[in-house]
Amino acid sequence: MIIRAVLTSAFAALMLSACAPSIPVQSTQLVPITATQQRFQVVGSVTVRLTSGYSREVRAGSLWQPVGTITQGTVLRPVGGVFTIEGRQIHEAYLVTKASTLVGFFLPGESHFSPLDPPQSITIERIND
Repeated sequence: MIIRAVLTSAFAALMLSACAPSIPVQSTQLVPITATQQRFQVVGSVTVRLTSGYSREVRAGSLWQPVGTITQGTVLRPVGGVFTIEGRQIHEAYLVTKASTLVGFFLPGESHFSPLDPPQSITIERIND
């Protein structure tokens, strides 16, 4: 009876960990920009649905600061907070934009790019301090 309970618990834990798929990632190299005070504000909220099945909202009014570029676009770090995306694990994420499009996320802890499929329109405006 005890062995059955232990095996059932182990199986349940295994199944729960296998529920969420990993987010897709690609290796990339961040080219940092020199220190800048430039900041951008998201004009309208954007809700993105990740391939992992989870959704995230980039809130209207949130502030972002450019920290560099990667092949896929400009990398924007959140100001005054942390932004995350979720799959099998939770990852700190920066926005990657090209023109007026959110193309994916830069994962600073891993130096990876996670593409957004499909890319989404995003309106950001420069804040003049």
